[in-house]
This record gives sequence, structure tokens and C-alpha cells, in this order.
Amino acid sequence: MSLKILPLVFLVAAGITLSAQKFSTQQISLDQGWVFNPSDDPTFADVGLNDKTWRPIRVDVNWDAQGHTGLMGYAWYRLRFSLPREIRNGDKLKEGLLLALGKVDDGDQVFLNGEFLGQNGRTFAPGTKPPEFRSGPWDLKRVYRVAIDDPRIKWGQENLIAVRVANPNGAGGMHGKGERLIRLLGLRDFVGFQSDMMPFTFNGNEVLKSFDMTNRSPKTAMSGTLSIEAKGLISGKRFVRNRRTINLAPGEKMPIDVRLGRREEACEIIYQIIFKDGERYEYREESPYILTPPVSSLPQINGAAVFGAKPGKPFLYTVAVSGDRPMLFSASGLPDGLTLNAQTGIITGTTPARGTYKVKITAKNTRGEAIRDLEIVSGDQLALTPPMGWNSWNCWGLAVDEDKIMASARSFVEKGLRDHGWTYINIDDAWQIAGSSPNPKRDSDGNIIVNNKFPDMANLGERIHDLGLKFGIYSSPGPLTCGGYTGSYQYEQNDANSYASWGVDYLKYDWCSYRRIAQDTSLPELKKPYELMRDSLAKVDRDIVFSLCQYGMGNVWEWGESVGGQLWRTTDDITDTWESMSEIGFSQVDNAPYAKPGSWNDPDMLVIGWVGWGPNLHPTRLRPDEQYTHISLWCLLSSPLLIGCDLTRLDPFTLNLITNDEVLAINQDILGKQATPKIKEGQIQVWVKELYDGGSAVGIFNLGDATANFEVNFEALGIKGQKKLRDLWRQKDIGSSNGKRSVRVAPHGVVLLKVI
Repeated sequence: MSLKILPLVFLVAAGITLSAQKFSTQQISLDQGWVFNPSDDPTFADVGLNDKTWRPIRVDVNWDAQGHTGLMGYAWYRLRFSLPREIRNGDKLKEGLLLALGKVDDGDQVFLNGEFLGQNGRTFAPGTKPPEFRSGPWDLKRVYRVAIDDPRIKWGQENLIAVRVANPNGAGGMHGKGERLIRLLGLRDFVGFQSDMMPFTFNGNEVLKSFDMTNRSPKTAMSGTLSIEAKGLISGKRFVRNRRTINLAPGEKMPIDVRLGRREEACEIIYQIIFKDGERYEYREESPYILTPPVSSLPQINGAAVFGAKPGKPFLYTVAVSGDRPMLFSASGLPDGLTLNAQTGIITGTTPARGTYKVKITAKNTRGEAIRDLEIVSGDQLALTPPMGWNSWNCWGLAVDEDKIMASARSFVEKGLRDHGWTYINIDDAWQIAGSSPNPKRDSDGNIIVNNKFPDMANLGERIHDLGLKFGIYSSPGPLTCGGYTGSYQYEQNDANSYASWGVDYLKYDWCSYRRIAQDTSLPELKKPYELMRDSLAKVDRDIVFSLCQYGMGNVWEWGESVGGQLWRTTDDITDTWESMSEIGFSQVDNAPYAKPGSWNDPDMLVIGWVGWGPNLHPTRLRPDEQYTHISLWCLLSSPLLIGCDLTRLDPFTLNLITNDEVLAINQDILGKQATPKIKEGQIQVWVKELYDGGSAVGIFNLGDATANFEVNFEALGIKGQKKLRDLWRQKDIGSSNGKRSVRVAPHGVVLLKVI
């Protein structure tokens, strides 16, 4: 039954971020006293195990920071603590206990007094055997709920928590400060704000959202006062102050409608409940806002002004043009062997002999025409600008299939992404036969067999190419991929041949199980599997961009080019949080000198839109300003741009992030320089990227939690004299620098300028 009340309607301005602040009750800290064993044994969960020889360990930082660098696989944490009966006697709600263990990199299985409790934040009933253990998101807090009379709890006695941690790569272990505790569940733990799964929508001059607030308690009524406030993060202006009495029976819902005026800033919306017993709950989110102007109906040629290919190989290039359709294309100076389709703008054929060919492209519709020069460079280099495309992992994970791939490819065309230079459609893990399957993994000739989710790879590649897009695939140099599917170990040439026969244009090659093969982590061992695949790819009659994925080991940026890579991962996997994205993005400094045309540092894929690592998706947890920072920083870094979301669910805000041609042009600048930080003052960082036309792209980032005023001193950036300033997100000139410029930057936000 749903409680019928008048919807809450209020005006504000526009993604989504959430944070629930918990106000304390009687609780026990679990931050101290942990011991650690860097090995794996099921008896480590036993209460009677003698762990006095185990090493004490902190749980606020991962184990790599405590002398266990490079520890992969499994390790155990244990903690003994007392649970006073007084806590149980004070349980007014009789709803149970909350056990919080902070964050775990990457996955956790938790045992309470020798019995399995749950894994990756999900509690299981008493007597349940541990299910198949998979890693969980490394930056999500692990919270378990336990009934007050759960037989696994020992009231008035010593209790034991044992945590088995899985770490397949990179840093590992429990981490996060002040987040481990055990306490009674309160009403605040049963407030269901479904707003996080309901993105804002845009309708004219309004930003809208409707969602339910639910009392998720199975037996306790919820009474109190709900207040709602909303204010602009830049202006500081309060747009809404609303208060309402709530009375919700167990399971009842209260509808809330949000109606916000569109503005060029995010608004922070604060929902606060004060219950009758004085307990409090707070939920925050921020509304998205669109800065990118609408796409013009006039033709505009976008994307990079240079394209590299190898002589004698199949050639495919699509002219990226926005504007009304139909469009007619023509080209002068196109070398022999290449043909332009006048209706689609797709250039196909065979790459001509070595040399640089200057081609003049014209695109014309009923509104006008656009003309632009394109350089086709026939030589040894591919990816003369950072690859732009989509990868299946961050949304679908192991749940990927052919239908999802083709839906993404069609979305590139239908939603106009191809018109802005987005090119690659890449399948990540799980297209092969699982290593645990009894079915053959390869045929009698050693050629890899695909699983039934991908019935015809060559046909899939052809359909992607017919759309003017390029086709990417994934493997590992080890016997298994990260997801446990068949890798390329000892079949490198077979797989390269298969990829070429399928029309593959891009290979992501993920280290994963090769750690079992490598003798050590010396440079020759790190390079060896990539050299093998480089040599295999060189023997096929196809250009295949080679993406090295080994998380930055051995400073891969120093040698990735020598093993045939056009791009190389510099970090562990990204997740959709500010902590993950900002830590990765703002650490890309030492590798900057190694970025150049054909050689790109890769800080991992974009975490905007609907993500989830499959099959269940959610809107990114990055706030709107954090998403502007994400795209701005990755463009300044000359990073490969691989969208990681469900393209069929793109909303206007996300489209605004990935169709701003002036912002994307910073990434695709043919000079190929990577930005570096020039100013770090408090929470402000200013990053500068040199551009081919002599100008500079300047990103002023606010890493702090409050809106900041900052005066940019352009001379301190190495930019002298009076310069014209252009706001790239708004695509408009904003005057001259005159040496200095004051800006106001939202929390975790950015101001992105071009100075010329």
C-alpha cells in the first residue's frame, strides 16, 4: 500500500551524487586490533585457530602500504572483540545489528565466529555455504546486517570476525579511515531513497525527477519531519526550502516529484529527516546541468585532422560530420586505392604507399557546407590521435553479448556519436569459452572458439564496419582472462590470425593470469608477452591498434612503444567514484613526457552514464561537476576516450559531456602533448596542455569540497601577454586574459579554457 500525499514539488537547477550521513548511536569501533596472514587456508575462519603469530595490521590503508607490495590472490584479516549484552538490551527497534567493515580491495568474504556471514556487502542466512567468490568494487563500503538473535552472534562474550580478501591485481586489502564499527540498526538504516536510480530528465526549461521514499523496515513505523533544501553550488543561492510531516507504515512509500529550473550550475539538494526519537537521516544529490550548446543544423566536420594507416592494409575512415541529414560528401586529393562514399562519408580501400596525403573534405547539406583538410599518413604508426570509442566492460562486464554490442554500435549512429569522432566498438572479456567449461576451447588447428553469445564474429565485424565504425576485441597473454575465459597463451599467432579474419581493428591485451607464467616482475618478463603478440599482429594483413593492459607495472609508459603498443594502461581499474577517478586522473604526471602521436598513456575508461560491470546497472556515482572534471581531465591528458556506459540509455546530460566538439578537439589535437600541472595551491590545481595552433588548453580544477574563488596568473602558467580566452564547455569567448583571470569553481569541478 502506498501512502497518498501531495507530491513534493520544488524549483532548482540540474546527475547525481548521493551520500547518506549517518548520525551515531551506541556503537563499537572495529578500527584497531586486526591481525593478518598473507596466505589462504579455510581454517583461518575458525574461532579456535591460534593467530598469535599473525602480524598486526592497519585497516585504514591497503596492505601494499604496509610491506605487502605485489601480494595477489587471497589473504586473511582477523579481529576479536567483545559485544556487551547492554547493546542488545537497548535495542528498541528489535531490527538487529549493522556491521560496517569499510572498503575492501577487491573482494571480501566475512565469517562471524567461524560461520559464513556474507560477501562483498551482502549478508547471507545462517547455515549458508559461501557462494562462488568474485571480487567486488574496491571502493564501496562493506555493510552487513545481522538479526539481533542471529545464532552467529555471541552476546556478552568475545566474538571473532575473519575476513578473506581476494585481490587479483594491483593494490589490495581493507582500507578507508574510521569506517569499521558495529552498532544497532536505527530508522535511518531503513530509509529508502530511490532517487539514485532515477536520473533527472530535461524538458524545455525544467529539470525533472520523480521517485519514491520508502520505509524499508519490516515492522517499525516511521514518523518525523522531512525537510528539503536546494541551492546553487556556484551562486550559493537557495532556491528551495520545503518541510513536510511524514508518517510511513512498514513498506509504505511517499512519492516525491522534483522540478528544477535549468541553470548553468549544479544545485545541491539536501533531504533531511528528523525522526520523533531524535534520530536523523540525510541524503544529498546534485542536479545535472548542460553547458554544451545544441548541435547546429549546419555541417561541421569534427574529429582529428590526421589519420595513420599502414601501406597495403585495408583502410576504413569515416568523416565525422554533425549537422542536418541528408549530407553529401566529396574529397579532392584522395590517393589512388581509396574511395569515398558520397552518401555516408565512409572512405574505404587499400592504404596507399608510404607518404603523407593531403585531402580536402567537403560536407554539404541544404543549410550549407563545411570544408576541412585531412592528412592521411601511410607509414608505421597507428592511432596518431588517442582512440575514441566504447568498451563493454564498465557496463556489461561478463554479461556482454552480440545484441548488446550491436545496440551500442547502432547508438553511435542514431545518437550522433559517430558524427563527433567516436569510432571504436570494443568487446571486452567473456566472448571466449570459459576456462571452467568442459567444452573445447580451441579447434583441432588451435583456433580459438567463441561462446554461444557470439555466433559469428566475422559477421559482427562486418556489420560494425558497415556503420563506418571499427571493431575491437579483448584477450590476455595468460591461459585465462581476468574473468576466467580462454586466453592467448601459446596461441598468439592463431589468435592474431583469427582477429584479422574477423575484421578486428583494436586489441586490448590484459595481463591477468600471465602472472602465473611470468618468472618474476623484471622488465624482460613484463615485456615478453607483449612482444610475442606484437610480432604476431605484424604478420597479419590488417591494422590492429594494440592496447597494453597491465596496470602500469614497470613504468610501462617507458617501454610500451617498444613492444608495439599504441596505448598502455597506467593504473588499476577505475570505478565510478570521485576517490577512484580523481586519484587516477590527477596522478598522471611522471608519464607525461612519453605521450605523443601513436603512443598514449591510458588512465582507463570513462565512468559516466549507466554503469555497473553487468548485468545490473546504475547511474554513475560521480556528481555532475565530477563528470565535467572527468571528461575535461581525460581530454587534457590526451587519454584514449573509451565510453563505458550503456549507450542505449544516454540522457541529455551525458550526451552533453561526449558531444562537445571543442572539448573533444583538445583530446584529438594533433600535436599530441599531455597536460601537466602548473599550479597547485590548496585544493586548486591548474593543468596546461600545449596545442598545435600555438594556443593552450587550461583546466582549473577544484579538488576541495567547497566552491572556490581563484585568480589564474597566466604568466605563472608560461602564457605571457594578452590572450583571448574561450570557455570550451560553453563554446563562447569570454574576453582577454590581461595576465590574470578570476574564476569560481564548483566543488570537484572545473573551468576549462582555451587561451590563444
